[in-house]
Amino acid sequence: MSVDTTDYISIASAQTLYGLFRERHRKTPNSTAYSHFCADTQQWQTTTWSEAAQQIAIWQHALKSEGLSSGDRVALNLKNCQEWVFFDQAALSLGLITVPLYPDDRPDSLAFILQDADVRCLFLQNQHQWQRLKPSLSDEHQLKRVIIKTTGENILDAPAVYMNEWLRTDTNPGLIDWQADPHQLATIIYTSGTTGKPKGVMLSHYNILSVASASLECFQVRSDDLFLSFLPLSHTLERTAGYYLPMMTGARVAFSRGIPQLANDIQELKPSVLIAVPRIFERIYQRIQSSVSSQPWYKRLLLKLTSHIGWTSFLHAQRRHRWSPSFLVMPVLEKIVAKNIQALFGGQLRIAVTGGAAIPHHVAEFFIGIGINLLQGYGLTETSPVISVNRTSENEPFSVGQPIPSVEAKIGDNAELLVKSPGNMLGYWNNHKATANTIDAEGWLHTGDQARIAERGHIFITGRIKDILVLSNGEKVSPVDMEMAITRDELFEQALVVGEGKHFLSALVVLNAEQWLQLAQRLKLDAMNKNNLTDKSLQQHIIQRFRGLLHDFPAYAKIRRVHLTLSPWTIENGMLTPTLKIKRAKLVEANQQLIDEFYQN
Repeated sequence: MSVDTTDYISIASAQTLYGLFRERHRKTPNSTAYSHFCADTQQWQTTTWSEAAQQIAIWQHALKSEGLSSGDRVALNLKNCQEWVFFDQAALSLGLITVPLYPDDRPDSLAFILQDADVRCLFLQNQHQWQRLKPSLSDEHQLKRVIIKTTGENILDAPAVYMNEWLRTDTNPGLIDWQADPHQLATIIYTSGTTGKPKGVMLSHYNILSVASASLECFQVRSDDLFLSFLPLSHTLERTAGYYLPMMTGARVAFSRGIPQLANDIQELKPSVLIAVPRIFERIYQRIQSSVSSQPWYKRLLLKLTSHIGWTSFLHAQRRHRWSPSFLVMPVLEKIVAKNIQALFGGQLRIAVTGGAAIPHHVAEFFIGIGINLLQGYGLTETSPVISVNRTSENEPFSVGQPIPSVEAKIGDNAELLVKSPGNMLGYWNNHKATANTIDAEGWLHTGDQARIAERGHIFITGRIKDILVLSNGEKVSPVDMEMAITRDELFEQALVVGEGKHFLSALVVLNAEQWLQLAQRLKLDAMNKNNLTDKSLQQHIIQRFRGLLHDFPAYAKIRRVHLTLSPWTIENGMLTPTLKIKRAKLVEANQQLIDEFYQN
């Protein structure tokens, strides 16, 4: 195992997620558990495990006074913070089932989840969230208590109450000693719902603990590591790998102020472990490329040279490339170029894990080339979530890694990836049909992803079964792969490829506003006039640009029609899930008339 066994807490010792916290508090009570930014002092403050225990005890006492019964559902809808942890641990210690919600999710989606899970208690960030949510709630909602974290000026009507008024801080209760079956339901996590209503994934204490423990055998995590928490804790990857996993090792977690302040937080905190989604790395990559484009030619060349030599050096270390004399200059390039890029991540980063979607090849090559230990993984909410991850010594960046210990993987019908794992969910909440469609009689969970497994066990995701487009000639195309290739170009912010049952492909594309201004100037078009987005010369330019981006795709996978817009698809307008995935079906439905027009001539 790649972890300091002195501080490590095993599944056997923890038993449950609350037991994990109890053991951590017992082992290292005076060590720093969490860091957060205090708005009043404008400084980062720390909380020890002992101080966290005192707060959790207060939360236990307050929740217990609400008359909730074991098995009742309670929900959290707030930004990452230590109160998220306090509420979660207090709820789990009382046998309650936590239901994490995305702060940016739409009120109608939140209302559906609260109704579906029959949630009795809800923890919100601020009063504004409650005011947005209330109109979407049905008269039959079961909410008995709504706790508002941030105190406002308005007086709240029942069942809402401000956190500082609800918590009894004048008492000093001890931690509850709670024992439970590790296989008992711990949380219901609702999937993003790219198609239709979200489904509630039921995970036990053992599901999550087993995956966190197995993940620790894949890469080294130390008790002195610092995790930066910025992916929403409602995201299963962040919750398992960025909350429970550090607790197993005694590592510290710092809660970022949010995406707008992320760059500053990284600089100030200097994390050693970073868990992110590909979009974060893509944005950093684009900023670097945009910045260097205005630099002298020799600086641009040095960056390109550093990344290229660093990448081939990495391949050599992985036994996939011969030694080259160019490696001799790498120490110099690291000192004058790579260190500056590494500094953007704080300069102390040892491990960067990306998951949730495929990272573009050129982005992975760049960051690995400049010395970032980037490890791509893969999983589903239904598997708690990790199925596979690359190891430092066995890193195949274009794969999603090898299965973590105790996970079995095989290829089923239609090249679908099937897995057996201790992390496999208990099932979908109140949806036996969906459960039976996902987990077969032999216990194999059907991922819905097409894949191949290489000789050394690395899994390569090749497509999504439901997302495959079948053209009228029977040829099959993965739109996701094409969209990734298109958005490699900085001009294209978002893309959706369509053409199911048609004889050619078309695309809906959101342009990057800054890049559009530059292109319009070159084509002598008025960028402020939206009618110019349909200009023939522009359309021809875009189609030609697509050809270069899609040259590696089969001849039949060519885009002949395109619709351009400057209005992005967002969570707020209902076109993205809270995990920033495109809601394909909804986007197609909203633009059906436009898509039909592509094929009328």
